[in-house]
Amino acid sequence: MGRLSHHVARLAILPLAALLAAATPAEERAAALSGTWTVDLRVDLADEPYSQPMVLSIAADGAITGSFYNSEILAGRAGSAQGRTCVAFRTTDGQGLYHTSACLVDGKMVGQTWAEGRNFVLPWTATRG
Repeated sequence: MGRLSHHVARLAILPLAALLAAATPAEERAAALSGTWTVDLRVDLADEPYSQPMVLSIAADGAITGSFYNSEILAGRAGSAQGRTCVAFRTTDGQGLYHTSACLVDGKMVGQTWAEGRNFVLPWTATRG
């Protein structure tokens, strides 16, 4: 193969290699959401700091495992639409269910938790770490 033919062949392969190396939407979602988060649970930002950990692991099919507020995630899903990447999951404290949902906004999670048996919804934010 001549020198020019060799370069043309290499250039033809590069776009294919780039496509194969590109992350799938599911992989991008998992990378964006998975990991340890510190959830700010203050009712008012002027209140004393109060945070709890949230650990998320997102599978390729969008299933969520991990924990929130030291409770195992019982079931949950991650999804992306309308330019947002979000999670929704359920935990329990042994006495009632907690339904949590959040979306990634500018690198942090903006979410809320509904404590079904305790009759409240608490908006919160979370940062990595």
